[in-house]
Amino acid sequence: MTLRFAGYAALFDRRDKGGDVIRKGAFARAVREKGAAPLLWQHRQDRPIGRIERIAEDARGLRVIGRLTPGAGDEAAALLRDGAVGGLSFGYRVRAKHDAPQGRELIDLDLIEV
Repeated sequence: MTLRFAGYAALFDRRDKGGDVIRKGAFARAVREKGAAPLLWQHRQDRPIGRIERIAEDARGLRVIGRLTPGAGDEAAALLRDGAVGGLSFGYRVRAKHDAPQGRELIDLDLIEV
């Protein structure tokens, strides 16, 4: 049985632990050019666990709808069902930013993986 999920890989206008803030529109180019990124377990390139069915920016952030592949995504599915996994994360490269005293404002990002 496959598990389908939805959530946010990134939220706009919130300062992260490193002081960065992602601004609305930061993923627009990447999503338009590349579409979906790989769905990986714990950011490991050797651990794809499913596929992203839909990815888009909305007013809140980068919203993802995905499906875990049976076998490859079983660990993630079990942890999601148990409530032990509470969010998504993403890998990125900065293409454009504004430096500020309190941290960077990220305005254009390459999306590497979710």
